[in-house]
Amino acid sequence: MFLLGAASVVLLVCVACLLSIVQWRRRTGKGKMPEGPAPLPIVGNILEVKPKNLAKTLEKLAEKYGPVFSVQLGSTPVVVLSGYEVVKEALIERADEFAARGHMPIGDRANKGLGIIFSNNEGWLHVRRFALSTLRNFGMGKRSIEERIQEEAEHLLEEITKT
Repeated sequence: MFLLGAASVVLLVCVACLLSIVQWRRRTGKGKMPEGPAPLPIVGNILEVKPKNLAKTLEKLAEKYGPVFSVQLGSTPVVVLSGYEVVKEALIERADEFAARGHMPIGDRANKGLGIIFSNNEGWLHVRRFALSTLRNFGMGKRSIEERIQEEAEHLLEEITKT
C-alpha cells in the first residue's frame, strides 16, 4: 500500500514538472518577444541582471542583442528599450501601443477591474477622457479655478468648525 502511494506521488510530481515546462516554453516562445538572453525556469534572467550595476548590465545586453531586447525577471517578461531613437519611436510615434500600464493583480481583486487607479483597459480610457473634459469645463488650466478652490476650501472649513 505504501509503494502505491509513493508511486502516485512520484507520478504526480512528474506530471506537474512536465506541465510547468510546457507552460514555460509556451510563454518564452519565439516570435512573441524580442530576442534576449535565454531565461531559466522560475528565476528568469535575475542572475544575469545585477541590480547594483543595472545600467551597465543592460548596456552590455543592448550591445549583444540590439536596442530592443527582452529579459525575464522571475516569471515576468520585460522589454528593454535602449537608446534615444528607439525610446523616441516608442513613446512618440507609437504612443498608443506603449500607453498601457503594467498588470497588477491586486487591482483586479480590489476594484474588480473598475476604477482608475489599477485599471488598464478601454473603460479606463473613457473615464480618463470624461474626467479631463469635466475638469476643463470647471476651468482646469486657467487661473480662475484657483479662486473656486479657495472658496470651496473656505466653505469646507466653515462646515468643519460648525461640527
